[in-house]
Amino acid sequence: MPKVSLVGAGPGAADLLTLRAARTIAAADVLLADALVADEVLALGRPGVRILRVGKRGGMRSTPQDFIHRAMARYARLGLKVVRVKGGDPFVFGRGGEEQAYLEALGMEVEVVPGLTAGLTAAAAVGIPVTHRAYTHGVTLITGTAGDGCSEPDWAALAKSGTTLVIYMGLNRVLNISARLIAGGLRPETPAAAIASGTLPGQRHIKTTLAELPARVQAEGLGSPAIIVVGAVAALALPETRALADARPELGAALRVLAA
Repeated sequence: MPKVSLVGAGPGAADLLTLRAARTIAAADVLLADALVADEVLALGRPGVRILRVGKRGGMRSTPQDFIHRAMARYARLGLKVVRVKGGDPFVFGRGGEEQAYLEALGMEVEVVPGLTAGLTAAAAVGIPVTHRAYTHGVTLITGTAGDGCSEPDWAALAKSGTTLVIYMGLNRVLNISARLIAGGLRPETPAAAIASGTLPGQRHIKTTLAELPARVQAEGLGSPAIIVVGAVAALALPETRALADARPELGAALRVLAA
């Protein structure tokens, strides 16, 4: 039976891959990789592996999802080991569910290898615990960008949820999001943070308030990929830094040993 593996590559840093993910990538004949998957991750592939960059980035030219579906199926039918490598976790805003449904409808086997999702790991990388019994009783993961044919998130309901809000793909709409949450009942001084390129050498973050967040994002020139955290726990973020230390040069070699 043809088989495709949907592998989560984690939030960015290659050493945050799971061992199963590293070993699955190392065994692949074909890798179909998202735009946010680091070169260090793809370097785990065996010599001669075919790599197709099929990423999507907001506001940029992107690979149509139908092309990705058909490519996975075509290579799997040739008897090749096909691995779809996705940033974060395949089932958290990664369209993994759509890809699984498409492949299973064709009678193919689908293996899902979970990955660390950016909404939790990027926050942790700057010292934010998205749950903390002294501050909040839960966390809500939400996309700031409504897909085609999808309605706008109910920001008023989210404002009243009492949970930490972790917002993916919201940087380009941060002014609207901030205004909607405040109109929904969150105080303007509610702590907020934005983390760009989380866990990567170029990681940057800002710590501010919900009302000031749009202006700070613009002033600092923060760009995607990024997540936004809104809630009391955002006040626990580390002091702002421009970037992490350079990636360790020995990282790629160490990962290849683990994947062997």
